[in-house]
Amino acid sequence: MEQALAMRVHRRAVVLPADARGASVAIGNFDGVHRGHREVIDSAAQAARRLGTRLGVVTFEPHPREVVRPGERVPRLTLFHRKAELLRDLGVEELFVVPFDPALMRVTAEDFVAGTLVERLNVRAVAAGTNFRFGHGRRGDVATLQAAGVRYGFAFVAVPPIQDDGPISSSRIRTLLADGDVSRAAALLGYAYAVDGIVRPGDHRGRTIGFPTANVHPIDPRVLLPAIGVYAVRVALGRRPAAVWRPAVANLGRRPTFDGRTLLLEVHLLDGDAELYGQRLRVAFVERLRGEHRFAGIAELRAQIEHDCAQARTIHGRLGTDQRLP
Repeated sequence: MEQALAMRVHRRAVVLPADARGASVAIGNFDGVHRGHREVIDSAAQAARRLGTRLGVVTFEPHPREVVRPGERVPRLTLFHRKAELLRDLGVEELFVVPFDPALMRVTAEDFVAGTLVERLNVRAVAAGTNFRFGHGRRGDVATLQAAGVRYGFAFVAVPPIQDDGPISSSRIRTLLADGDVSRAAALLGYAYAVDGIVRPGDHRGRTIGFPTANVHPIDPRVLLPAIGVYAVRVALGRRPAAVWRPAVANLGRRPTFDGRTLLLEVHLLDGDAELYGQRLRVAFVERLRGEHRFAGIAELRAQIEHDCAQARTIHGRLGTDQRLP
């Protein structure tokens, strides 16, 4: 068991603390912890208040698709540490992490309910999205949970998808990010999509043309990157909750003007330079400014970067502090 402020994280624990059992839980993958997921968690929270229990979440790691389709790259909206952070911010008190492996894939939905939800967790209430599937062959659904609730004596709430010009889903948000529509993705997530990374030394090419950049390496290759292009971003320096957010512009691309081949995330702070080597940053994508282009020379590139920075400043000024940052 791990401790994360007010939220306890339970991994593979055979024996749970007595006060962790008997919670009201939301169950799902919760990749992104988007607005639809929050509705499910809020339903579990309402049950917890009504029944006088602790609020829990049951989730699966790694993402089931990584096990079902081994070798296939599964882009993640939230790696586990980020998912846990978002859940903790929502007031979740107990996070139960179910290892998703080939053994679990063979467990029937009915046995999963009996063995995990009832025997191990002794749940008092369960909330799940109406599209949630689980168990061998994904044969378990909300009808399975509803019947199990009657049999074992726990309350069950089925939560329909939140609608926003269509149902909000993790796959829909991934598509928006792949298209570079980070502002629309943020509207569905409920916060600006962000990538965590470490600043590594680069070739200092940006500094030579008057726009020093931090070369940010994502901490995990599984994280989903938005479409190649130039973005208005905000950058968190330092650790939460004391992190300082600074306005910036970022280029995510291969720098075709310099015949680059490697995909890079380069961030330029708009309010002054800073020594960032070795630091861990969070880059929150606010709005896409343009795609990546090849320029005729340095002068043309510098003029475009100046325009990008001016445009990004306008966007940051318009948003002020209203936009929810992750």
